[in-house]
Amino acid sequence: QVQLVESGGGAVQAGGSLRLSCAGSGRTFRWDTMGWFRQAPGKEREFVAAISWNGGKIYYADSAKGRFTISRENAKNTMYLQMNSLKSEDTAVYHCAAGSATYDSSRHQQAYEYWGQGTQVTVSS
Repeated sequence: QVQLVESGGGAVQAGGSLRLSCAGSGRTFRWDTMGWFRQAPGKEREFVAAISWNGGKIYYADSAKGRFTISRENAKNTMYLQMNSLKSEDTAVYHCAAGSATYDSSRHQQAYEYWGQGTQVTVSS
């Protein structure tokens, strides 16, 4: 069974940090583009960041630039999202995704074939 499982979410105060992990199983994701998306209550799911198979190309949403860092360890079939200087507007369920997205399409949910169930991040002000 192919799975992506997120972990590392939680409740923090504004200005704090969290590190999310996305562990893949059932197949190797080392050749896939991987990304993070988030969905806040009452809002549509939105793109956060994406990383190419070898980490050579990275793409951030404007809201994440300068605060979030995406990375991956292909040997562990795992991707990460380091989130610093968190704000209340970062509160959302964070989902990881993997697939054959190109750099140009990596912002779009339709470009990904595999999705995790999500991990809740709550930032209090």
